Amino acid sequence: MEGIAAGTAVDYGAEEAAMRVYRHDGEARAMALGNRGPIRFNADGSLHDDILEAYWRCGFYVFEGVLRAEELADIEADFQDIWSRLPAARGEKLDALGRPALGSGNEVNSIFWAKPLSDPWGGTDIGSGRHQIEMTEPNAGADAPKELVFLLFGTLQFSEACLRVYGHPQLLRVAEQINGKDFTPFNESLFIKPPGLGPSVAWHQDGQTHWQSPEWDEGIHGFNFMAQLYGCTAANGLWYLPGTHKMGKLDIRAYTREGEADRIPGAVPLICSPGDVAISNRQLVHASFANTGPDWRVTVNFGFHRRKSVLNVVTNDFRNARTCYDDALIRRRSRVIGWAIDARRQRFPEETPYRYAPFADAGDTFRWDDEARTAIKDYNAVDLFV
Repeated sequence: MEGIAAGTAVDYGAEEAAMRVYRHDGEARAMALGNRGPIRFNADGSLHDDILEAYWRCGFYVFEGVLRAEELADIEADFQDIWSRLPAARGEKLDALGRPALGSGNEVNSIFWAKPLSDPWGGTDIGSGRHQIEMTEPNAGADAPKELVFLLFGTLQFSEACLRVYGHPQLLRVAEQINGKDFTPFNESLFIKPPGLGPSVAWHQDGQTHWQSPEWDEGIHGFNFMAQLYGCTAANGLWYLPGTHKMGKLDIRAYTREGEADRIPGAVPLICSPGDVAISNRQLVHASFANTGPDWRVTVNFGFHRRKSVLNVVTNDFRNARTCYDDALIRRRSRVIGWAIDARRQRFPEETPYRYAPFADAGDTFRWDDEARTAIKDYNAVDLFV
């Protein structure tokens, strides 16, 4: 990518041949699942039956060609600006050019660092200890940096292009179909995996609150959308264990097999082209391997919950801080939906904006303007983790 250095090509050493076979076989399984295609709706406006069947069967679906070329160009321009404004090193307040770094004036730390090709979360208590196993860590090239930013939270305050994706009318219609008209936000992030450098994310399930609930079902912990700027491959993208969203809280160690390292049998990679947007159930067992491949992955990640799954829930957020999601907090956190819809309306006036029922029914209106740009700062101080 122009203006941004990548790492030297690396591999898995003694495990490389096995990894190549694993990727090849996984790709074949992924493309045979029947869970990809454009967003389609039935005549009554509901999400097409074939899409719902495939999503609930597999736990994920690839919506092809959602973002047009001009929107991808907007996202790329914002990403290049974000990358250039990151702190020069962990803890620094200035970027590489001596300017105040991205997020330096924020109360919430939204920037996550890791060593190249490392597994920063596997076997730790981060995210309530959901990352049960540790991933293989290939050796980075001699020219690799000591650390790099691989994850940025609260992206809607740093990128208007990402905010506009968040307000995409077809994606919000999908969210309504999956989680109801009163769906609520979850969390927004930017995953950054440069070639030869991008860290791994250990196998895990995202849900943490409702596993023992008497109302538990396969959708109670919500879902993520993952919009792909450059696409994703078996080498740099997510991997899933299809159907595991239906099985409750799992012992992921039991899925590993001696001699196979972290290559869980039966898993499939997420294969996407630029502009594709995947929807992924948060209860699905998933991971991403260190990016030893030649391609960048930049994923605009955002998710939604059923309102009843978060209302008055007391839980730990991703940083393990205790919090209660009451009605006022959910309403305040949901303002980003209103701002996103209007930001998209201003950029793409030919589209029919989405009508978000909780605000529309209450007569609330939102305008994306300078006042909103100030108000959105640190909006992710309360992400709705369940």
